[in-house]
Amino acid sequence: MSQIEVSQVTDRKERDQFIKFPWRIYRNDPAWVPPLIIERKAFLDRKRQPFYQHGDAALFLAKRNGEIVGRIMASDDPNYNALHQSNVGCFGLFESTDDVDVAAALLDRAVEWLRRRGRSEIMGPIDYSTNYVCGLLIDGFEHPPTVLTAHNPPYYVRLIAACGFEKVTDWYAWWLDPDNAPVSRLRRLVNARARKTSVKIRPIDLRRVADDSQRLAAVFNEAWKNNWGFVPFTDAEAKHMATEMRPIIDPRMTLIAEIDNAPVAFVICVPDINVALRHLNGRLTRFGLPIGLIKLLYYRRKIRTVRFVALGVLGKYRRAGIAETLVLQVMEEGVSRGFKGELSMTLEDNVMINRFIEAVGATKYKTYRIYRKLVD
Repeated sequence: MSQIEVSQVTDRKERDQFIKFPWRIYRNDPAWVPPLIIERKAFLDRKRQPFYQHGDAALFLAKRNGEIVGRIMASDDPNYNALHQSNVGCFGLFESTDDVDVAAALLDRAVEWLRRRGRSEIMGPIDYSTNYVCGLLIDGFEHPPTVLTAHNPPYYVRLIAACGFEKVTDWYAWWLDPDNAPVSRLRRLVNARARKTSVKIRPIDLRRVADDSQRLAAVFNEAWKNNWGFVPFTDAEAKHMATEMRPIIDPRMTLIAEIDNAPVAFVICVPDINVALRHLNGRLTRFGLPIGLIKLLYYRRKIRTVRFVALGVLGKYRRAGIAETLVLQVMEEGVSRGFKGELSMTLEDNVMINRFIEAVGATKYKTYRIYRKLVD
């Protein structure tokens, strides 16, 4: 076997090769959704991506006989380590041919980069931090990924295990058809509890999306602080994500609950734009014409699936029926518009939320795994 060479991405040409390599891996995978190339460029842009205001990352390509056979990102988030009193770095954006030697070379290079930064552990797949796409799909490969979730070939599980990585935790994705959900039972529960708390529920204001994103982030950072892998959104990250998500936000399904004008809970549910993106092959233009954009606008009108991205409730209000009220409003909106969708991602040990999701009629249909390895 010829030697595998792993080198760091240093220029625009190599960055473009890094971005476009997945087209080789997934060319025969009918479930894969090609990302928008322009979005991937922005995601990796050190000047535009707010993660780089407090963290760092490096991209690597693996080649054999001059041909690209894999890629990986190594990232270091000081905010995470300061919060958790840990000494860990991450790998993400992992793609490889079905070759243990290629996977090992890539992961070893990520370990080397983190070791030079003084880190003693590596975990992933995590793209920058858990506030971005993370987890290796270990079942449910036949289902297309929804917006902002991962997808990978089944053999990645074998490659990463062969490189000495062990499980840290699993995340679940659930599928919900509101037509079959016990909406009336949930409505009775909400009505019984709603009289006990004076709460106002309103849609997110797209005219003031930057302000509302800060309110959402404040609730998220408090409500999720005890969850595994939590790292708070910085103000810059919250603003950036709101700007990125604004084109797909549906105000009727992204709601904020307030008491005395202070945010106490939220729910984020967005149309699954991946349904439209799978027809674009990563491009909004072709031959100088906005062919991809026209396709995007056409297929966007046909979207009937959503992703229930996040639910957050401040601790003192978790038994006040506010979460149930938010979920009920989203479900009723989904029923009225004929939507089905995914609820993701939930931690395997979050028994309360998993039982609640099962109670509203959802079925677990995918599992994502985070792996770890000590750095020698």
